[in-house]
Amino acid sequence: MDTLDEMLGRKLLTPVQHAQIAAWIAQARTPEGILQMPAPLWRTLALASVLLDVDADLVQPPLLEAGP
Repeated sequence: MDTLDEMLGRKLLTPVQHAQIAAWIAQARTPEGILQMPAPLWRTLALASVLLDVDADLVQPPLLEAGP
């Protein structure tokens, strides 16, 4: 939900879209259920994810920890 809230705060989602997506996720309860989201909502969420660069953390090399 934090990501959805950030999308709303950055105006990547309208309040109505935010509410609809949040409601869908809450009732879906599983990743498979979320994937059944209606196409218009899914496209909106996908676009907002790209604009927010949600996948950026996945392509960053891992941080190396300082030794003991």
